[in-house]
Amino acid sequence: MKKLLFAFGMVVLCSTAIKAQTNYRAALGLGIDLYDNATFFGATGKYFFSDNHVGQADLGFEDNATIATILYSFHKEIVGARGLRWYAGVGPSIIFLKYTDNIFALRPHLGMDFKVDGVPFVVNFDWRPSVVLSEVGENEVGAFGFGLQFAFD
Repeated sequence: MKKLLFAFGMVVLCSTAIKAQTNYRAALGLGIDLYDNATFFGATGKYFFSDNHVGQADLGFEDNATIATILYSFHKEIVGARGLRWYAGVGPSIIFLKYTDNIFALRPHLGMDFKVDGVPFVVNFDWRPSVVLSEVGENEVGAFGFGLQFAFD
């Protein structure tokens, strides 16, 4: 399933033949946070404080667990591919577990963001490993995020 989502994300993000538009201020939608042993599904939102500085909040749910993530990202357009941006950043995550202690983690991330002209949707895909800061939980290198959001000007 992860490989299928990864392939889909790369096809969508790498298709530069479509004319795109980058002007949006905020976006709200659905997100998936893929870990090796868990898949969180829920709400995601992002806000551009300036052309390059972005805040993002994710709230995901899985059986007996909820994850809350707040990320800062630096976004930059890819030259020659209007509407396609790369981004990198970091932020904290808290996984609230039903039957054990909560997990606190630092989430660096690196990804791509794409918005097509005339379509109010944004697609993003990123690699976001988890560096656990609490005594419970394990570091996760193979963690990914995927989002489909409605863009606002």
